[in-house]
Amino acid sequence: MTTEYTLPMPPHAAAGHPAPVSSVKGSILFAGCPDLVGTPFSYTREEEIYGEGEEAEFVYRVVGGAVRTHKVLSDGRRQITGFHLPGDLFGFEQGETHRHTAEALADTKILIFRRRQVERAATDRAEVACLLWGMATNNLRLALDLTLLLGRRSATERVAAFLMEVDERLGGSGTFALPMTRRDIADYLGLTIETVSRTISQLEEDGALQRDGGRQVSLRRAQLRRVVED
Repeated sequence: MTTEYTLPMPPHAAAGHPAPVSSVKGSILFAGCPDLVGTPFSYTREEEIYGEGEEAEFVYRVVGGAVRTHKVLSDGRRQITGFHLPGDLFGFEQGETHRHTAEALADTKILIFRRRQVERAATDRAEVACLLWGMATNNLRLALDLTLLLGRRSATERVAAFLMEVDERLGGSGTFALPMTRRDIADYLGLTIETVSRTISQLEEDGALQRDGGRQVSLRRAQLRRVVED
């Protein structure tokens, strides 16, 4: 028998920011776990999902759109710590409060799950624990890759590796719309927006990618891979 849980509205929902949306297809957290049913919410571009220091009562899964997490440093600069794309789970903290702020990059649909419910399921069911472990190790891999990019790569290598990573996470077709702005990319890779713009233009001139207006790009993965590996 499937048990569905009704979640209280998250803090920002009570303030009138996100809007609950009708049930979406695939509202469960994992296939084969029908008791972990999320509540769908809709956020508009630049809308805050949760803030740094707020109670980490819920975990979130992106259904459509994209989310960025960031911290504001002591000197006022913004460091983006991650981009969350469709299928990604985010907001699962080790402590009781969120360490970063999460915002929608575009009109975004999200499933919200009560954290304690997910933790209980992981305690009781090995398959849930294994799935969460897989997500955690993937997030760790992304964090380690970012550390390598920031510490040992040139600006061109950083941008090329970033574009390949986004393509892979969006299905690997080679053609996609970047969900983030160049300023977002700069704040993620530790570059200036001018450097990101100049690097993307140079990669296009070199034939490593093609732009089709706005943020639509088509990658030449073999050439981008050579940039990164060389």
